[in-house]
Amino acid sequence: MLGEPEYSMNDLFAQLGLESSDEAIDKFIAEHQLEKDEDLVDADFWNEKQRMFLQEEWKMDAVWVETIDELNVRLHPDA
Repeated sequence: MLGEPEYSMNDLFAQLGLESSDEAIDKFIAEHQLEKDEDLVDADFWNEKQRMFLQEEWKMDAVWVETIDELNVRLHPDA
């Protein structure tokens, strides 16, 4: 029996329609830091489709949730 697939940060960025190389991801994260009380899905840099994907996957605790959580942590370095 196969387990749930594990998605990388590169996979998540590709799913969001963003440049998904390691360098592009590091640059995106460096340029889009969030305030400690700012929710990931409320950030103004997401388009509506990206926001909906993040919200739904998080709410459903779906297979993407670990990678989304990692992104959230990386965008909140001072939290």
